[in-house]
Amino acid sequence: MTISIITTTFNSADTVRDTLECIKQQTHNSIEHIIVDGLSKDDTLEIVNSYPHVSTIVSEKDKGIYDAMNKGLTLARGEVIGILNSDDIYVDKDVLMKVANVFANENVDVCYADLQYVHQQDLNKILRTWKSGKLKTRSFYRGWMPPHPTVFVRRKVYDKVGNFNLSLKSAADYELMLRIFVKNHFHVHYLPEIIVKMRAGGISNASILHRIRANKEDREAWRINGLQPRFYTLYLKPIRKITQFFKR
Repeated sequence: MTISIITTTFNSADTVRDTLECIKQQTHNSIEHIIVDGLSKDDTLEIVNSYPHVSTIVSEKDKGIYDAMNKGLTLARGEVIGILNSDDIYVDKDVLMKVANVFANENVDVCYADLQYVHQQDLNKILRTWKSGKLKTRSFYRGWMPPHPTVFVRRKVYDKVGNFNLSLKSAADYELMLRIFVKNHFHVHYLPEIIVKMRAGGISNASILHRIRANKEDREAWRINGLQPRFYTLYLKPIRKITQFFKR
């Protein structure tokens, strides 16, 4: 089973080597690593080109990270597809082997797991652990979602639901997961262990204005899919996240 991993980069020289190394060291023996770069001006491409395991490198202007991810999805040839950001890593060399073992069950369409937020400069300094728990569709209505970097999807799922919606700037991953986990009835498997370390930060949490816009886009994601979020998702979840922002 070939697993395609898509990594988008833009001026990622400070972190991309960690991401490349974690893929290079995987014990699973059939990996397609696709790099989609947005015309980096630093040493990103020089670093990427020094790793022979990388299958495909594209460097061209894009419309943002989700446009770059869509390009990667178009290029991917693996039966199973995952997305790993250029500042994230897999926790050990057996992660993709474990994912492949999950998808050895032909009934499984989607797999997700747990994630740790770590310090920007120290990947061993754990800031928070995101334990996903088993999927209950109603949990989405209460503000739950799986951590996107831990989500692996069969190609046929993307063929059915489509790619990222570029009309959303920071909630395109959330909207795609609504399509996959709520609107459709795919067979989902939860892998109850931490498989990804993510450096703290991100576009939707970068400022209070970004956080407010992200909450607005979360609601738009529900509307696009003809779904009605509950009171928690509409009001309590945004209030909680904005409060957490000021406590940082």
